[in-house]
Amino acid sequence: MLWKLFRKFSGRSRAKRAQMFRDSFPIGPETTILDLGGGTGGHIASVLGGPAAVTVADISESDLAEAAKRGFRTVQLTGDEDVLPFDDGAFDIVFCSSVIEHVTGPKEEMRWMTDDRRFNDMADRFQGQFASELRRVSKGYFVQTPYKYFPVESHSWLPVFIVMMPRWMMVPTIRFTNRFWPKGTRPDFRLLTRRGMQDLFPDASILEERSGGFTKSLIAVRKG
Repeated sequence: MLWKLFRKFSGRSRAKRAQMFRDSFPIGPETTILDLGGGTGGHIASVLGGPAAVTVADISESDLAEAAKRGFRTVQLTGDEDVLPFDDGAFDIVFCSSVIEHVTGPKEEMRWMTDDRRFNDMADRFQGQFASELRRVSKGYFVQTPYKYFPVESHSWLPVFIVMMPRWMMVPTIRFTNRFWPKGTRPDFRLLTRRGMQDLFPDASILEERSGGFTKSLIAVRKG
């Protein structure tokens, strides 16, 4: 039951977000779009109101195979590159949904790290570099991330208090709840505030996606 409710809730949120994207950019068959961290391409396919020249870049080979079946160009990333394999301004639009919060450093190292200072220092560096590269390769962009203080943390479905804990408390708590909670997670993510998004994307407008009177996610938008 909980999973069905979440799927319904998530579907409505994605539909609203898709409309925000279409309202932000004129898109035609020749519009070049990079779906950065786009997985199978299913999300961008549902977002587009019509045909466009889409490239999906991701670290998952199997997901990219599915994206290719949709007719999208694909580019395999390693997840370790400091520089994206694209020229300056290569794309009219970069679309990036629920990715930047996971760009905190090497996955196996970051997932269960309990040292707050080290985790945040690495996350600052990796998220900053990712945002800089995203801006470099785009003429315009649409970058969405879950808001840090939404009442329900989206990766774990736990109450918001989980992101207020220091990592030495957060990590063992998530290890424990993973044993029985319907939504397990590996806490490699660092969620962002409005100020954090504006610092990463200083040339963007920061939009709020709201649900139930609360800010659910933040979206950095720069129109080309």
